[in-house]
Amino acid sequence: MNAYTQVNRSVKERAVKKYAMALGLILLTLTLSTCAQSGQQSVEVTRVVVETREVPVEVTRESTREVTREVTREVTREAEDEVKPVQVVVWTSETEADGSLRFVESLADDYTSFNPEITFEIVDKDAQVLRDDFLTADLTSDGPDLLWTVHGHVSPLAEAQRIMPVDDLFELRKYVDPAQKALELEGHSWGVPVSLGDHLMLIYNKDLVEEPPGNTDELIEMGQELTAGDQFALVYNQTDPWWLVPWLGGFNGSVFAEDGRTPTLNTPKMVKALQFLQDLVYQSAIVPPGTDYDGSFVLFNQGRAAMIIDGEWTLDRYRDALGERLGVARIPKVSATGSWPHPYSRGTCLLFPVSLGEDQAKLQAVVSFARFVTSANTQVLQVAKLDRLPALEAALEDPLIASDPVLKGSFDQLQVSIPVPTVSEMRCNWDAMRPEMEAVLMEQKSPEQAAEDMQQVARRCTESLED
Repeated sequence: MNAYTQVNRSVKERAVKKYAMALGLILLTLTLSTCAQSGQQSVEVTRVVVETREVPVEVTRESTREVTREVTREVTREAEDEVKPVQVVVWTSETEADGSLRFVESLADDYTSFNPEITFEIVDKDAQVLRDDFLTADLTSDGPDLLWTVHGHVSPLAEAQRIMPVDDLFELRKYVDPAQKALELEGHSWGVPVSLGDHLMLIYNKDLVEEPPGNTDELIEMGQELTAGDQFALVYNQTDPWWLVPWLGGFNGSVFAEDGRTPTLNTPKMVKALQFLQDLVYQSAIVPPGTDYDGSFVLFNQGRAAMIIDGEWTLDRYRDALGERLGVARIPKVSATGSWPHPYSRGTCLLFPVSLGEDQAKLQAVVSFARFVTSANTQVLQVAKLDRLPALEAALEDPLIASDPVLKGSFDQLQVSIPVPTVSEMRCNWDAMRPEMEAVLMEQKSPEQAAEDMQQVARRCTESLED
């Protein structure tokens, strides 16, 4: 499985089975200005509260528990006949397969139900197609008004000057730090985060591990007690550098220099990270040699491994396999440095075409919808329906997350994650690290030689990009 190119979401059979009610409505107290005909002053329209009601929201998560809460929402309607109709075209990379496209459509419907002057056209596209189509679209005629897409599109679209910075449009400090940092480039924020995840974490079987190890010394000590015969303490995918970069971060290393583009793979920190992983297999011997993604899952699922390092995208299948025996925690802190490993994370976001700057009414409508999408109640519903962690910090206090030890453990790990680099040079690093990591873990190369070789490959690749 190539976790860094495309997360295999097919393993996620969503756990949510029923809902007593749909989303309801969020307070929208945005002042909307619409421009009149040329030569006339704009008319200011202020939304007024016409009703307040309590909406019961029942969320059921199979195999866990039911949470019902009463939420008071102020519902607003527009004054009639003073508002110019606006249609917002949204391009999204969300898909039908996991229900995320329907989620986007339902939010648009909910928003329009109390803002009938604002309607939506939702166009779903493959992520790569969306990026390419947007780069070539005539934004004044056939382009979208909003992109609901993946973090990886920020860098190419910002560099092509196709999207606008949003620093002055949103209160960005409300969002989880790793989520917002993923959208920063050249001193500006280029979008609003909707979700964050795909990070690695320590998953353990509570029948075998009462308390997860807090650092690598504890991991090795506990691991040697748990390892005997064909029983191992820990398994993970040894064929993919997505599982290497957290440990590189734990040894205070990075794949890039401060410029975010120059590979820094041949460093003492990389050597130490590779040596640590090799020692887990051949010195402390708590990890079996040569395990790939599927093989690691089989060993853990059969109870032949007490712990596994795996991604947030697979939590549903671990819930199904272990139920109440499932434990989730941070990857242990590196004892030698006192630093937590930093797994990469990525998610979805809202990006705003530069053409919005020419249409004030549409810009205000899109900004209002974005605030609705990232409001606390909508973000919590996203957790329930899609099992995606929210980007809004306030949503993390909701009982759906706070009372769920699995989601709580996942978010705890997320807090020390870092956004996966989206620059084109990162592909060079991935391709350079993969074979060298495998060679070290099969004892075919020393960590020192592997680090030197991966740097040379990455450097040649980045030079070809410049050419």
